[in-house]
Amino acid sequence: MMALSDAAVRSAKSTERPTKLFDGRGLFLFVTPAGGKLWRFKYCYAGKEKLLSLGRYPDITLKEARALSDDARKLLAHGIDPGDRRKAGASTFEAVARRWFAKQQAALVPAFARKVIRSLEADVFPTLGNRPINDIKPPEVLMVLRKVEARGALETLKRIRQRVADVFTFAIAEGLREDVNPVTGLEKALKTAKAEHRPSLHSRELPEFFIRLDAARISKPVKLAVRLSLLTFLRPGELRCARWEEIDLERATWIVPGERDRARGLVGMKMKEDHLVPLSRRAVEVFEELHAYSGDGDLVFPNRNDPRRPISDGTVNSALRAMGYSTAEACGHGFRATAASALAELGFRREVIDSQLSHRERSAVLGAYVHMAEYAEERRRMMQHWADYVDNLEHGRNVVPLKKTVARRRAVDAA
Repeated sequence: MMALSDAAVRSAKSTERPTKLFDGRGLFLFVTPAGGKLWRFKYCYAGKEKLLSLGRYPDITLKEARALSDDARKLLAHGIDPGDRRKAGASTFEAVARRWFAKQQAALVPAFARKVIRSLEADVFPTLGNRPINDIKPPEVLMVLRKVEARGALETLKRIRQRVADVFTFAIAEGLREDVNPVTGLEKALKTAKAEHRPSLHSRELPEFFIRLDAARISKPVKLAVRLSLLTFLRPGELRCARWEEIDLERATWIVPGERDRARGLVGMKMKEDHLVPLSRRAVEVFEELHAYSGDGDLVFPNRNDPRRPISDGTVNSALRAMGYSTAEACGHGFRATAASALAELGFRREVIDSQLSHRERSAVLGAYVHMAEYAEERRRMMQHWADYVDNLEHGRNVVPLKKTVARRRAVDAA
């Protein structure tokens, strides 16, 4: 039997029936009726004849196919089934993790996707990468996580723990792992990051805030974005990714979707559920002003360099720095705390405020997200009251002291 040549492989033609072109020592080229050329290696193990797929020509050349068949024969010489070895390799933690990542990648912003896979490559694959995923036990995972903990990178630790848990969940769903997720419960053996308290202004500081905002040398759309942050107290990502189709100015309503097009850098609600934002009269006016700048496009706050993408997540914070506020004094996320504190002092119910902030229910019994329309009318009154209160502060009009306002509201409720 003559060995194959590159020319013979290249010129091999398909026929009505599959054709086998043998190279020798078990290696052959399988030519399909459709014209496909597939490398195969035939061998015997434990008295049974088996086939090993080596890839498709021309992706795998004749020289590479011979090298792969040589590797398989070396395994056989040591009593190892090359087919079993391949299956084991396909089920290592790294192999499974990369398949999990491939399925997640399309839904992630490219920059964030790179961070996800790099975190696994840096902190997990060196230790667990070559281990069969079905053999990994909780102590092994804990050892990996404690190395991250030892660096003091507690936020990174939290993210990596969740990603590793997701990989094991994927493996269980694919039938590659039989028992429970080995990450379950490990958080109890690890340090947790302290709750981050974002700097925020007190309502009594708002008069000066508006003076600084008017005087700051920043673009009008960014100034309006800052105003909307205060008026709607959405999270910065939820606000900056606003689309005109979400906003109904006639009904004074903005429904922020739970999910947006992440491929374009658009993030939806943190709680992953649609969120109703009743718009005060002042908020409607701000959107009407913005319409002159971006109303002919899709995004309310388009990026100057790429109108298909929103302004960056640091835009509002940069505006606050231009207004003279340090990172310890104010941030875009802090408007939520400003509004929540003031509204509580104004006498509004905590559950109504939390609903507008789109906070998840803390009760283990309730445990569900607050429905989008819950407290809708009460929230609408609250948002208008807040806008009027802020407007009075901006223009130096008398504002009823907070304690008197609380007493007045309680008297009305009691009546």
